[in-house]
Amino acid sequence: MTERPEGAPPQPQPQDQPSAFPPVPPPGQAPPQTPTQAEIPAQPTPTPAQTPAPAQAQAPTQAAVPSAYPYPNPQSPAPHPQPPVGYGPPVAAATAQANPYGQPPGGYPPGGYPPGGYPPLGAPPATGAGGRAVLWALVGAAVASAVWAGGVFLLGKGDTEADLRGYRAKSDICPSVDYSSFKNEYPEEDDAPVNNSLKHAAIDQSYCSISLKESSSSTISDAYFSVQMDLHKKTDPGPEFTALWSEYDQRYDDYEVEKVDGFGDEAYLITEDTTSGDDTSGSRSATLAVRDGWMTYEMRWSAYGSSYDNVSMPDVDEVVDWLKNDTNATLDNLRESDGI
Repeated sequence: MTERPEGAPPQPQPQDQPSAFPPVPPPGQAPPQTPTQAEIPAQPTPTPAQTPAPAQAQAPTQAAVPSAYPYPNPQSPAPHPQPPVGYGPPVAAATAQANPYGQPPGGYPPGGYPPGGYPPLGAPPATGAGGRAVLWALVGAAVASAVWAGGVFLLGKGDTEADLRGYRAKSDICPSVDYSSFKNEYPEEDDAPVNNSLKHAAIDQSYCSISLKESSSSTISDAYFSVQMDLHKKTDPGPEFTALWSEYDQRYDDYEVEKVDGFGDEAYLITEDTTSGDDTSGSRSATLAVRDGWMTYEMRWSAYGSSYDNVSMPDVDEVVDWLKNDTNATLDNLRESDGI
């Protein structure tokens, strides 16, 4: 090796890589003096656009890799410190490391999802055959609902016309009630029968109550008699009428139910007798219920006796015949009336 002549300046060392440490002078040479604050010339204050990013936020030796997070890569290695210039060969740049949170080169595998993860934000909806089938199913359901709603709006609900068979309700129905079959048993005329009526868009109702007396000496009624007619103008009373009268004997054990013909669409006869033999203590009653279309009708008779009263009550079978005769006559009168 050729020795450097005495007094010759030292040869400069190669500086291919920037050093993170200040150069170290050779042995025997004084370190360079750091200029004081007064010797540093004043520099203009940089604007925000000219202010460089902080040194610690830059990675000069690591390649930039796109990341889904705004924070520094948690797995990126810290840069290795460079030895002083002049000692050893230059350090090679650190190898770029793939970002585990970013998208791999070449995109995700078929299916659009990263292995074991979730699809990226803002991923478009599926447009395959399954997606189209679901879309068309939703569209079909919406169209069907709109058609149904339009049909209900156009056709309406509950527009069925009431089948009243020509009957008319009256505010004073008693003059139209025929009870002539009872007058042989109860000849005394009732001078003050009771009339009740109700008129409504859904139903018209007429009611009459007559006090039956055997003679003028009777201070109270010997029997009770009533007629009621309902005109159902919004709903068909058929199912409820059948349930009420065909099962009337479920209320009390003393009632008997019999379906009879010759009165409207259907009719039921309900009778009750709690007396026994010659003992007139107890009660007797009979009711004829008729439905003719959307009109319902009841004619009732009832009497009560005790061992302290000297009263006689007709047999129930006899009263049943009276009810049948007077019901036909009364229904004819109510069809011919002028109504309320």
